[in-house]
Amino acid sequence: MSQSPATLPPVLLHSEAELARDALATPLLARAVRLARWAGPDTRVGAGGELVDEQLPAAAAELGLTGGADGPEGLDEGDAAAYASEAWRVAVDTGLVEIHEGPEDAEGPESSEGSEGSEGADEADADDADDADGTVTPGEELGLLTSGAPQDVLGIWLAALETVFADATVPDLDDLVDAIEDGGEIDFEALGWDPQGEADFLEGVLGNLYLLTVGEGAADGAVPLPALAASMIVPDDMGEPTDDILEQVSDAMMRLDDQFRMLEPIGLVEYQPVDEALMADIDSEEPMPPVDDEDVTRYGMVRLTPLGLYGIRARMLEAGLDAPAVGDLADKGADTLLDGTAAFPQGAAQAEIEQWLARREPLDAARELLSAARGGDEGAPLRRLRCQQALSLVGNEAEPALREVLDDAELGGLARVWLAEHGAADVPPPSEGMVFWLTIDTVAAQLAAEGNSEELQALVEGLAAQHSGFFAVAWRVGHPATADVLEAMGRLHPDKKVAKEARKAAFKARSQQA
Repeated sequence: MSQSPATLPPVLLHSEAELARDALATPLLARAVRLARWAGPDTRVGAGGELVDEQLPAAAAELGLTGGADGPEGLDEGDAAAYASEAWRVAVDTGLVEIHEGPEDAEGPESSEGSEGSEGADEADADDADDADGTVTPGEELGLLTSGAPQDVLGIWLAALETVFADATVPDLDDLVDAIEDGGEIDFEALGWDPQGEADFLEGVLGNLYLLTVGEGAADGAVPLPALAASMIVPDDMGEPTDDILEQVSDAMMRLDDQFRMLEPIGLVEYQPVDEALMADIDSEEPMPPVDDEDVTRYGMVRLTPLGLYGIRARMLEAGLDAPAVGDLADKGADTLLDGTAAFPQGAAQAEIEQWLARREPLDAARELLSAARGGDEGAPLRRLRCQQALSLVGNEAEPALREVLDDAELGGLARVWLAEHGAADVPPPSEGMVFWLTIDTVAAQLAAEGNSEELQALVEGLAAQHSGFFAVAWRVGHPATADVLEAMGRLHPDKKVAKEARKAAFKARSQQA
């Protein structure tokens, strides 16, 4: 994958039961299951477990790929055979069928030396026996599709995905045949094909698509094909792409168009292919023209399905990456929850917190959260912000826990806010010092969560406008982040005079800390 583990946000996955149903409904796996149930002792396979050519028409017919009006429109016999062959390969690779090496005794169990008719066995049957290199029986995995757990079904689907992924990184079959040397080895240099490089490229593209999806960076989850191709080719620090770079992007788009067409039937993606009218431009010797932002969908759009998110995350985990999922922290302590969700996007953090709260009584959860929110370390303000977010989801049953910390220097301010928002009576007003401490803590948390965002700039402007003499008091606040917050306010405030006041206050705060 092209991103470091630290950059991976958590993914909100559907339940395993939902995902298993999705897996069983994918066209390719459904075809593989039908062929596995259709196959029997008379099914003839070659040395690699593939169906012999004579079996392909019957397999295609079983899948409804041939037979006139009921078959797919425009699908010729060659395409039908290819679909059947692909489905069979998935059935073999996933263990839905088992191949037993070596043909059965062609003479049959009742034959013996000198038996009449043995020498006159049907020549066609003999030819079939010569072509076939094994027999077929149902695989153990086939039964798991109906009697196994959702996790069993997903394991079979992941094996099918592995087969399709491998196929998607193989070059055109005609080119592959031409590159086979006399000894049967593939001349990769003549083919211009780097198997590992191709796999890494597609893996990287899918990794970027995953990040755009879970990071809420793609509208409706759909990503334009040119953007995906460019994410792997155009250097981050490049301004206007060169003609050579644009040509590479064009080539990558064509490869990805073919690959996503292959990955769609296994349910990994939903794909809108490149408009056929644009193919001539992309295939031409000239570099691809700039993509028209107003009609970007013509260049291909792809989105990961919920099943696809599950599949890519599984591949990331297998590769040793840390790819968190919402719900991973539901059985952990509040300290792990607050630290773990600190860097989550807002939506993912709330979803994680909701799952954590669902397993606990409101009052106990509130006490555990408040205890974990304490601290003067660098991460403490963001922990308290996540604590506030969690407490906002807890009902009035938590009120005793909030009243218990009213006198706490670190938690008293947020406790008063919570009680006021829930309409509690007899809430003591905060001291000025507590108000300023909570303000510094809140800005420090926002800085840690969002950096110098527009929202934070608006907050800074509002604070300076609403509190005359804010900086004259703020530098005295005994919060560990006071100096850093005032420096940030100096950077963010657009008014030069106010910004200068903030920087002077930051200097005083740092001198006081020293």
